[in-house]
Amino acid sequence: MSNWEVHAVKYADRTARTRADSFIFDDNHDAPHAMDYFMWVLRRGDEVILVDTGYDTAEAQARGRPIRIHPAEALAPLGLTPEAIDHVIVTHLHYDHAGGLHLFPNAQLHLQSAEMAFATGPCMCHPTLRMPYTAGHICTAIERLYRGKMQFFDGDGEIAEGVSVHCIGGHSRGLQAVRVRTQAGWLVLASDAAHFYENLFEHKPFPIVVDLQNMLDGFLRLEQLASDPQLIIPGHDPLVGRHFPSGCADHIWRLDQGPERPIPR
Repeated sequence: MSNWEVHAVKYADRTARTRADSFIFDDNHDAPHAMDYFMWVLRRGDEVILVDTGYDTAEAQARGRPIRIHPAEALAPLGLTPEAIDHVIVTHLHYDHAGGLHLFPNAQLHLQSAEMAFATGPCMCHPTLRMPYTAGHICTAIERLYRGKMQFFDGDGEIAEGVSVHCIGGHSRGLQAVRVRTQAGWLVLASDAAHFYENLFEHKPFPIVVDLQNMLDGFLRLEQLASDPQLIIPGHDPLVGRHFPSGCADHIWRLDQGPERPIPR
């Protein structure tokens, strides 16, 4: 019944964004609003679970969204190599969360059934819904399935003792959050169930959405899963790096000890 360490690993950012890119309803829509891109590492002794994979240089060039550090290199300060990762929780199959699946060839993937069905089904006939996905990433996931390296969940499920996944939906059909037992309490990696603290605390929807009600209900679900709202970690908020302790490198933060100072609500 020991606790897990949780590390946020930043590999990219985008500063040429506005608040209109982050919130459906916002009076100050043209103000700048930066976004960070993370992977997350769960560690307990020799056990390691990676949550999401980032995207690589080829995807960065294809989308015109440069990365600061290759995901494989970003993990090196933690003493991890891609080949040594045995388990990857894929919160959803959007390019910035599953664009590095091929970098972790030995990993068992943990995914919601609804996400695979969505990413390979008739909804992808619509360019707007297809936009955050990349066909090659989905093919990698299917290849992993046919190698017997895929575990599906329908709703809630346990990955390991003290680590569980919970289907939220909203942003994508099968988006899942990850609940982790830490020394600070039950911590929730929201991924894109809440891109920013402001999405969560103000119940302001993110513009890329499949089911708006699921997204709004998801904000409440995240608060139910966490021991404290301060232990909910949004998927893309630069405030994570300003409020949590620094880790073993400039692009890594320790989350399992809780924030160093309260995050404003």
